[in-house]
Amino acid sequence: MSVPRFWRKQPQRYNLIGTKCETCGTHYFPPRTLCPKCRREGKIVEHKFKGTGKVVTFSIIRTTSEEYDIQTPFPVAIIELDEGTRMTAPVVCDINEIHIGMPVKSTFRKIVSDGPSGTIVYGTKFVPA
Repeated sequence: MSVPRFWRKQPQRYNLIGTKCETCGTHYFPPRTLCPKCRREGKIVEHKFKGTGKVVTFSIIRTTSEEYDIQTPFPVAIIELDEGTRMTAPVVCDINEIHIGMPVKSTFRKIVSDGPSGTIVYGTKFVPA
């Protein structure tokens, strides 16, 4: 299997797809096969997140590796999705605009490329809502 095809076959990488325990109602991203709260009693199902949430905390990144196609400085935040799950992701906004509690929504953007003609990796970033 080629590397690009391998990445495309991971739906959670290109969509905000995780899991939900139907027993306790807890959501997980990345997906889990077992609920750590309910253990064997838990019933895990696939869940597509709405993609909206708020900034819990953030940091400003001032330097990156040359392989990242992103202007510095930029904010990276811990986002609490509306379903309660938290995840870390870049936020596409001015560094003076981001603040704790800021509403955000997910967007699908280029993260990195392997040279000018190599594999492009896309992923979830957030923008102000």
